[in-house]
Amino acid sequence: MKLIQALSAAAALALASSTAFAAGDPAAGEKVFMKCKACHQIGPNAKNVVGPELNGLNGRKAGTAEGYSYSDAMKNAGFTWDEANFLAYIEAPKTKVPGNKMPFAGLPNDADRANVWAYISQFKADGSK
Repeated sequence: MKLIQALSAAAALALASSTAFAAGDPAAGEKVFMKCKACHQIGPNAKNVVGPELNGLNGRKAGTAEGYSYSDAMKNAGFTWDEANFLAYIEAPKTKVPGNKMPFAGLPNDADRANVWAYISQFKADGSK
């Protein structure tokens, strides 16, 4: 019986560890976001610049940030931003949404993508965390 309890505890710990990794690290994501800052703003007082501001991205329909002039491809992308869509998009933006105007090649590293999502998704639409 103790062996079963020990195995259950080990399995729970492994699951918790993999879940934490899958969720990403916002502090590490803030560093990765430095690559994004040339075109995107986030946080209090963020504005649309070369790219749209990213406050409240989680749950926002693609191509709908107020005041930003999107490509037809992004306006018609037909998805809502969530972790799965963001990770697929940021890995290869031109593959996920062919014809979009974002000139970024993508983030090939799984951890970088998870971390930047963890950073971005903590911001509400008003720029607060």
